[in-house]
Formats: sequence, structure tokens, C-alpha cells
Amino acid sequence: MNCTDEYSKKIDNLKSLIDNADAIVIGAGAGLSTAAGFTYSGQRFHENFHDFEAKYDFHDMYSGGFYPYVTPEEFWAYWSRYIFINRYSDPQKPVYNELFELVKDKNYFVITTNVDHCFQKAGFDKQRLFYTQGDYGLFQCSVPCHNKTYDNESVVKEMVSRQKDMKIPTELVPKCPVCGKPMTMNLRSDDRFVEDDGWHLACERYERFINENKNKKTLYLELGVGMNTPVIIKYPFWRLTAQNKNAHYVCINTDMAYVPNEIQDRSLCFSDDVALVARSIHA
Repeated sequence: MNCTDEYSKKIDNLKSLIDNADAIVIGAGAGLSTAAGFTYSGQRFHENFHDFEAKYDFHDMYSGGFYPYVTPEEFWAYWSRYIFINRYSDPQKPVYNELFELVKDKNYFVITTNVDHCFQKAGFDKQRLFYTQGDYGLFQCSVPCHNKTYDNESVVKEMVSRQKDMKIPTELVPKCPVCGKPMTMNLRSDDRFVEDDGWHLACERYERFINENKNKKTLYLELGVGMNTPVIIKYPFWRLTAQNKNAHYVCINTDMAYVPNEIQDRSLCFSDDVALVARSIHA
């Protein structure tokens, strides 16, 4: 059997697992959004942050996000652009839409460490999504003095449109409506991350889905998940597959497609771009 035949057989097996599953749990990491075109360095970075790159000599969005800007006006000039292109702009490639077409008529749930909202943009049911690490589209108090988040779309777009010389107008700098301290992004980077009511409700729905389907023909479909936070998706998927003889595990990841020996006979691994595999399934 040549490589092409072997790959085609794996694709056919994946199609069969999706078609025959009683439940599908999708676990998505950064590799999925990278496959959709959300890259944080290279041309996409240069096009949107060339002025910051020239002034501060950093060469990717992550580095710019941690830079100690002197003024809040400059901080929010950078971050408003960052949020705008990664939250309010559409992906360049249709991988999320292709994924939705595969599962839209199935009993599915999504858990993701991504914060770019691409699942909802593609049509996934909000009640079947659990964003564990936050959302670029939400602000929270930086203290935080209270357990609430705030939609930021209108103010972020205004920051982008009105910034000049790498600074936003001072009146647009967001302040907490309760204590007056600076607002920040609702992203899990330290112990100040706000898990609001919506976060806890999504967590409860996810845990209920897992419990309801733990003994059924459940497919744990892991997409673009690395080893930065394996305790959120990867390790639980391995454990849940091992505990349920009717379950199967699929890992698609360009950099790390690996499965433990204990569940190897009920697993498929693709060391490929998620977008390539999605297109192959639809072919």
C-alpha cells in the first residue's frame, strides 16, 4: 500500500467514525485557527503592525501583546488592532465552515482554548461551545473588582478607526464602570481571569454532555492541540477514550499527532494540516 492509499484509507475511517458516532466531542487548539489563516507572525503581522515593529523591533503579535507600553493610549492602539483582526475579521480559509458541515446534524459539543470566536462565526450553536480561556471580544476589570465581562466590539472598532500615530484618543481608554481601574482583555493569563456566569454555564453544559455520552459511541476529535495546556483537552480525551470501550480518539495536528499505546487500537492520527484533512473528507 502506498502513502496515498494509506491516507485515503485513514480518511475513509474518519468519515465512518463521524457518520456512526452517537456523540462527537471536538477539542480545538491554536492549530485549528492557524489552519484557517489566523497566523500571528509573517506577512499578516507585517501588514497590520509594521509601525509597531519598526519602533519596537518585535516581530510577532504575541511579543507585541506583552510589550510594556508607556501609555495606555499606545497600549490600546496595539491591542485594538490585535483584537480587531483576530476577533472581528473573518478567517481567510473556510476550515471552520467545513468542520461545521461535517457535524451540524450530529450530536456534538466543542471545547476550545481558542479565543477568536471562529466557531460561532461558522454557525456552531453557542449552547454547544465552551471557550475555556476567554474571548478577545470581552473586556473585564483588571483588578478584578467584580465577576462580570463586557462586550467590546463597538469600542474596539472605534479605537481602530480613530487611532493616530500609534495612539488612541484618551477618552477611549476603557475604565472599569465599578471601580474606575483600567479594563483588560478577558484572557486567561494569570489568576485575575474572570470566569463570569456565561463561562460557568458553558462549563456545566460541557460536563453534562460528557457525562451523558461517556458510555456511548463517542468520537473525541482533537484538532490542532499542542502541549501548552494538555490538561484541558488532550489528557482528558485520552482518559475518556480509555474508560469507554465504545469511544474513539482522533488527533489531527501538524506538529504533534500522538496517541498513547493504551488506546492505539481505537485511534487515528493525522500529522497534517487540519484544513487539508477537512478538504479530504469533503472530497
